[in-house]
Amino acid sequence: MSILLVAGLGNPGREYELSRHNLGWVVVDAYAAKHGLSWRNAPEFDSVVARRDLGEGRTLWLVKPQTYMNESGRAVAALARYRRIEPEAVAAVYDDLTIDLGLVKVSVTGSDAGHNGVASLLEHLGVGFTRLRLGIGPRNPPEMDLKDFVLARFTQEQLTLIQQKLDTYVKGLELLLASGADRAMNQLNRRDIP
Repeated sequence: MSILLVAGLGNPGREYELSRHNLGWVVVDAYAAKHGLSWRNAPEFDSVVARRDLGEGRTLWLVKPQTYMNESGRAVAALARYRRIEPEAVAAVYDDLTIDLGLVKVSVTGSDAGHNGVASLLEHLGVGFTRLRLGIGPRNPPEMDLKDFVLARFTQEQLTLIQQKLDTYVKGLELLLASGADRAMNQLNRRDIP
């Protein structure tokens, strides 16, 4: 099944702009910019949305929930229901502490692994959505509180790495959209895209 809705997970507000938890937003913003898409407020879905005409009557929706991470599933599920998009046609783009910074992995099943945004998606949308997981690990220092770590801003060195990898992240999302989860897993989970 083709993906028709891409949800970038993050938190609204300037204080969260360059935080680790907002890496999903950074990537969907970069995808939207690359394809000349513009964001508009969609208060009925507690979101900002962008749309891309894929031809043959198909539309790709991008969404950035404005509900804060813990409630993002509510916003994504509302848009998916309204547009009659099944969970299997939804991709979530989000930060993952279990993956090293700069790497990206695709998965379709699994638990929330302690990620509140994913837990909210599982609760409101259900299972079956595809996950584009963007590495933000390892936690350093390791004893740092999880919440403090994910809400902290990237260091300048990390931001430089993310800028260098942004094209790779966007290509990973494009591969997922063009070829599906299985092919994206085969290519992305083993190595970076050239």
